Amino acid sequence: MMTVKDVMIRDVVCISPFAKIREALSQMKKHNIKSLVVERQNPHDAWGLITYTNILKTVIAEDGDIDLLNVYDVCAKPALGVGESLAVKHVASLMTEHRVKRMLVLRDNDLLGFVAMDDIMGALLEQVD
Repeated sequence: MMTVKDVMIRDVVCISPFAKIREALSQMKKHNIKSLVVERQNPHDAWGLITYTNILKTVIAEDGDIDLLNVYDVCAKPALGVGESLAVKHVASLMTEHRVKRMLVLRDNDLLGFVAMDDIMGALLEQVD
């Protein structure tokens, strides 16, 4: 049975909630990724997630300014998190239910990585000829 540990990405790029949207876009472009994890302010704080979709909705739809808006204005927080030993089928079902394509992988509120729908699909496709 495939678990989160089998498909998760450990190499996560984080950003401060106080960074401007321009900086977030710049990091995404530099690393060629579609999401960043938003750092916690203390150990009991929730992690956040900022994605292309969040940014598009705010900047394009609401006519927001990438130099005025901060990451925390746009990000999803708390980001949904799962444990590394959860079966991938449950993660897929959670993603569908919550309409998200990425979830953080947490252990006791410590960040281990994230899991993306694309990676789950990739793993699934590998099982097909």
